[in-house]
Formats: sequence, structure tokens, C-alpha cells
Amino acid sequence: EKVRERNEIVLAGKQVFSQHAVCWPIGVLVFLLEPMTRPMYFVQGPKEVVMITSSFNDVRHIYLADKHSADVKPSWYGESIGHYEGDTLVVDTIGFNDRTYVDGFETPHTTQLHTVERFHMIDGGEILEVNVHVEDPGAFTMPWDAIQRYRRFEAVASRKNVGNLTQLATPDEGPLTE
Repeated sequence: EKVRERNEIVLAGKQVFSQHAVCWPIGVLVFLLEPMTRPMYFVQGPKEVVMITSSFNDVRHIYLADKHSADVKPSWYGESIGHYEGDTLVVDTIGFNDRTYVDGFETPHTTQLHTVERFHMIDGGEILEVNVHVEDPGAFTMPWDAIQRYRRFEAVASRKNVGNLTQLATPDEGPLTE
């Protein structure tokens, strides 16, 4: 019903603003699965991993703990608890509010949303792959999976003047620039 309502607005020629356009957090799934045209930074600390996107300065905290809080308060990014299985960071997130979306088409989710992400390097450490498992019995008839891959920015930035890259950069040239 929510997707149909949004589509009717778009088809009527009215403007639809993204979460970023109205300065709201985008939530875990859009954070991970939207096309990444700006650098994302990972900061590893002893008790948490922080993910920061340079576009809109979104920040996500992944707490390195044994289990979720006893009383998780619903929030934009939920409560993300991570641990390592070998060289893979496994992140279990619950406690979402229902104010974010699953994708850029504003596919809604409910407060029952539960995600499990597995971050690991592939291609000799050149690509970060994230395998995402999504469950939300209030919105979807079955669980689903997605994959997102990110490539390193540093290697390109060290060889070229990033400020002079073309607007539609090739993989050899690096990420898109503003």
C-alpha cells in the first residue's frame, strides 16, 4: 500500500524528497545498498566499529559486544552488535523504528526488521563485500539477501589528482566527484 501511494505521487508529477533531502537518517539498508559515489570510512576501535559516509555525513555505530541490550529502544539505525568470525565482521541489527526505507523507491519496513551483515575482503583485499540477510515478517513474505561491493579508494587517490577526475569516472579513475 505504501509503495502504491508513493508511486501515485510520483506519477502525478509531484516531488518526492529522499531521506537525505529532508535531513533525516537513511537507515541501515539504504546506508549499505545505495550506490556509493562518495568515500565511506571505517574506524575500528576496541569496543565499536564506526562507519562514516562522506556524503551527508551519515554515521553508523556497530558495538562489539556479546549480545543485544535487554531493552532495545527503536531508532533510525537500530542496535548493531558485531563480532568477528575469522576475518569476517558479522553484524546483527534489531530495534529499528519504521521511519526509514529498504531502498531508494521508499519500500517500507516495520519495526520487526532484522538484518545480519557479513563484511569481508575479496579479490586479494581489493574489494570489500557485504552479504546482507533481511527478515521482516511485517513487510515481506520471506527473508531475502543482497550483496554490496565496495572498492578501495586509496589506491586510485594515491595515483591521480582526485579533483581532476571526470564526472562519470571509470573504475580506473576512481569514484565520482562532486
